Amino acid sequence: MNQHLRPLASDSRDDCFVIDDTLYERAGYKRTELAARVFDHVDMKFRKGFRLLTIGWTDGCTFLPINFSLLSSSKDANVLGEIGEFDKRSLCHKRRAMARTKATEVMVELLETAMRAGHRAKYVLMDSWFSHPSQILDIKALGTDVIAMVKRSSKIRYCFHGQMKNIKSIWAACKKRRGRSKYLLSVPVQICVPGKDPVDARIVCVRNRSNRKDWIALISTDMSLSEEDIIRIYGKRWDIEVFFKACKGTLLLTKEYHGLSYDALTAHVAIVFVRYMLLAVAKRNNEDERTIGELFYLMVGEVADLTASPC
Repeated sequence: MNQHLRPLASDSRDDCFVIDDTLYERAGYKRTELAARVFDHVDMKFRKGFRLLTIGWTDGCTFLPINFSLLSSSKDANVLGEIGEFDKRSLCHKRRAMARTKATEVMVELLETAMRAGHRAKYVLMDSWFSHPSQILDIKALGTDVIAMVKRSSKIRYCFHGQMKNIKSIWAACKKRRGRSKYLLSVPVQICVPGKDPVDARIVCVRNRSNRKDWIALISTDMSLSEEDIIRIYGKRWDIEVFFKACKGTLLLTKEYHGLSYDALTAHVAIVFVRYMLLAVAKRNNEDERTIGELFYLMVGEVADLTASPC
């Protein structure tokens, strides 16, 4: 990433960390270690297996996975497989303890590990399942700005004009832009959580492409970005969805290996991710003429970045 891909693009290019999870379903869940009843956000149902929480990096052209964790359940009643005992000083215990930690806490830990390993990015992109104000402030404290979708919940509030309001109240209290505008509403807010320093942010509401009468809200902690840039950069989050589909469909992430050990499953996921990395780098080398040599690097422009388009 740092030695090969970064030099191919200019420093002004917006590279991002992307955080999301996907269902890692297991057929033999009763004997699979730490397999549990986990909630699938796609079907809105409980399934048997794990939640594969993944953090990756993208520059708008190439996506590379960085770290992951197979999440079980923190509740003993939801754990269907065996729960082994290991020395608390061992990596086995630490890995299993992380598997039974809340996903929002594991997300921050994975990001810290990636940054300690030398990875960096301008922004962290997240779906609404991870964009709680507390987690946004934790990531902002690491020195990285956040662009995420806002969850339309009455319990999540932001400081707007001196009052704590949820996103629905903010939407109802403001006048929307009409016509062919790429966004409907843009308002500055403050993210406030007791015990943590508040952070200025901007909420941008856009039309939902799936339902033109509906709307979705994005939040950015980088106040220097325009509304169009916030929409454009958040569009790069889709790279991780393509990554999950390729791993499950082409690389047989959930079908190739049927081991019962949690450590073995973790190793298998790592091998599948390495396969994807090799394919992603090979694809970039075939498409990016700058990889041919110094003469091409100097004369050929960098590959195109994601352009702004309505959400």
